Amino acid sequence: MQSNNGVWEYTSQQEWLTRVAKNNLPPLIITVAPTGGVQGKEINPNHPESAEETAEQTYECYKLGASVVHLHCRRPDNLALTSSDPKDYRRLNGLVREKCPEIVINNTTGGGEGVTTPEARLKSLEAKPEMCSFNMGPLAFKLVVKKREPPLSGRPEDIALDAVAPISFGETEMFAKAMLEKGIVPEMEVYHPGQWWLVYNLIEKGLVKPPYDIQLCMGLTSGSHPTPKQLLNLLETAPMPSILHVLGVGQFQTTMITMGILLGINVRTGMEDNVMYRRGELCTGNAQLVERVVRIAREFGREIATPKQARAMLGVSEKPSQY
Repeated sequence: MQSNNGVWEYTSQQEWLTRVAKNNLPPLIITVAPTGGVQGKEINPNHPESAEETAEQTYECYKLGASVVHLHCRRPDNLALTSSDPKDYRRLNGLVREKCPEIVINNTTGGGEGVTTPEARLKSLEAKPEMCSFNMGPLAFKLVVKKREPPLSGRPEDIALDAVAPISFGETEMFAKAMLEKGIVPEMEVYHPGQWWLVYNLIEKGLVKPPYDIQLCMGLTSGSHPTPKQLLNLLETAPMPSILHVLGVGQFQTTMITMGILLGINVRTGMEDNVMYRRGELCTGNAQLVERVVRIAREFGREIATPKQARAMLGVSEKPSQY
């Protein structure tokens, strides 16, 4: 059994029993996703939008035990919109690095409102992140993006979205190749079992290297249902060797995180995925969500991974990036 790098047979009942009995599950990598590419203060006034707010909330999470930050960057002139400008990402990455000397910086390529083309979404790689996320296939989504009341600016009315993100085999190959060439560790985001086809395609073509870093995204529209059975199915069909993480959206965040902790994989929390602390109660910020993860993990006896441990487990350079 391996306990130092987080790679083990997740689906082996005997290994799970042995590890739990010896308190030997791998250290828990906590990723915080402080702000997404769509929602913001219009649904929770504590949601960070500016680079300064995002860096400050990331720092609060870093102090609590978050070792990876997943970053979306907003346009400084219109915080309702996502930026694709590498200068904006470099500034955000620099502010985060200044406050969090060792945290692993993971920039999105998922885009958001105002950034939709593959070429625009790839621009975040130019800001020298240590990791980048990218989606493993098309997703249908239907939601209402709420208007922003004054003093917020940028969206004067509700916008009803009913669309598909048209992500192809070719696009995932293009993104993986770009990350490979720049020495960026790719985080493959998987939303349902059909997307394993695209993951295995990248593996077969040598565009991603083991251990494969995979985020299991539970509860998004057209994705897997956020249930124990669906999560176990994804674990059982994941390529090996892999470093697996799980996130849950909205009211399913805490249950999916708890499942991930007890199963011995890693977790993601943050206001990109959920702006509530519990039903009817807005969270006060990202730190409140990270604090809950740490508390649950300690109840299960899971060690919280330090940034140094996370870097070794994820295959990220021991020397943090500088901006």
